[in-house]
Amino acid sequence: MSSPQSVAARLLRLLRRTLLAAVGVQVALALGMTVVDSYRRRGKKAKPFPVTTPREVQVGDGTLTTYTYGGDLYDAMLGAIEKAQRQILFETYIWKGDDVGERFKAALAAAADRGVEVYVIYDGFANLVVSPRFKRFPPTIKVLRYPIYPAGWKFFDLARYGRDHRKILVVDDAVGFVGGYNVGSAYATEWRDTHVRITGPGVWDLKRAFADFWNLNRRRRLGTSERPLLLETASTWEPRIRFHRNVPRLWMFPIRSMYIEAINRASTNVWLTTAYFCPDQDFVDAMKDAAARGVDVRLLVPLKSNHIVADWISRGYFSQLLNAGVRIFRFRDAMVHAKTATIDGTWSTVGTTNVDRLSLQGNYEINLEVIDEGFAANLEEIFRTDESNSLELTRVEWEARDLHRKFTEMILGPLRPLL
Repeated sequence: MSSPQSVAARLLRLLRRTLLAAVGVQVALALGMTVVDSYRRRGKKAKPFPVTTPREVQVGDGTLTTYTYGGDLYDAMLGAIEKAQRQILFETYIWKGDDVGERFKAALAAAADRGVEVYVIYDGFANLVVSPRFKRFPPTIKVLRYPIYPAGWKFFDLARYGRDHRKILVVDDAVGFVGGYNVGSAYATEWRDTHVRITGPGVWDLKRAFADFWNLNRRRRLGTSERPLLLETASTWEPRIRFHRNVPRLWMFPIRSMYIEAINRASTNVWLTTAYFCPDQDFVDAMKDAAARGVDVRLLVPLKSNHIVADWISRGYFSQLLNAGVRIFRFRDAMVHAKTATIDGTWSTVGTTNVDRLSLQGNYEINLEVIDEGFAANLEEIFRTDESNSLELTRVEWEARDLHRKFTEMILGPLRPLL
């Protein structure tokens, strides 16, 4: 007769094997879906999609200009780099070594050659597949490659595992750019994203955001740290414009709170666009509560994104959102990568933060928050344009989906906290 200890040991082993098998099934399914999706996408090009022309809005002593087409944005960014006289601060998550990437690299090198101080930050992990040759820069450019493995010997310090997902360009004290666009030829024509050009006092806040990241993460060589990036303090500021920064190293994640607070205060409409929708339940509840009190809540996501697993996981929230009265729109024929929201014709945000766990509670991110009716009207126009290229998901359609789709959503559900 087995002892109670041996029975407990066998049960524990069975439990471990069951959990490992369950996790294995989820991981295998996710990997299989990713491989199959990558195979199906080979050679496929996005179809043309409607865009909103760049629109400049005066806010205080500065301006905000929205860009929804990569080609227009890149022309504006490269034009600013070519006019630089003193300093360029450039930070990106993905920087492809293609024609567009080479144009940016050449423009930055030319600026450095004429005496402009050029600082560059890019994420090492996001650019693993980019040619090492492309990632060699002239010594006139100061480069911070955010490491592939940033934790060092502090294996268990979760604050050191966030990626640098930000996209920033600041030229002199004159102009800044921030938003969802990475740098590459595909993003110029095939992706629908949103970026903002900034002039006026807000440029200083964007400079400080870049400098703070540089100084927090600058590399060490032979035991001595690189020279910190020092900036003068601006004497003016614009209260209607604020930048919120997620800084995992300091356990600072204000962007999630910014979103939830704004949604909780909504009385008329909440129109939100995101590339990947994998939030926590509190965020979902805020959207549901707003819809329950009569607010027009709309969520716009890709019909098919570049990450199929994220698509399937996000669908796990659709039932409760649709039941609460939230309208869901799926952008078709191209990848919508924008991270924007506008509420009540007054409040808006544009930035680098997706509505998912990795962005809201993991990565280095930056979002622009604007309290201005003119800018909100601009974002509402952009949302309507995107909506015209979208398919609305109805409750009847959702409830009639195939059994195998429901099964896949259930199997992948436990992966939500990881995305």
